[in-house]
Amino acid sequence: MTAVHPRITIEADKRDGKPCIRGMRITVNDVLGWLAHGMTEEEILDEHPGLDKDDFAAVYAFAAETADTVYGKNYR
Repeated sequence: MTAVHPRITIEADKRDGKPCIRGMRITVNDVLGWLAHGMTEEEILDEHPGLDKDDFAAVYAFAAETADTVYGKNYR
């Protein structure tokens, strides 16, 4: 397991190597998608009790840090 950000891990054999939260099978994109479709953090926590409030900050930070990277190029 590789930690790429606090609370965000990548495992080649889990979810096709997508960034996941704390080694779970919930990806950063899962959480962002749920939020984009109108779910609140509380609704997500209710449906996924393995998550906790601090996971959202990690998802947002990871997304912000990787937003400038397109096709493997860093535009910072």
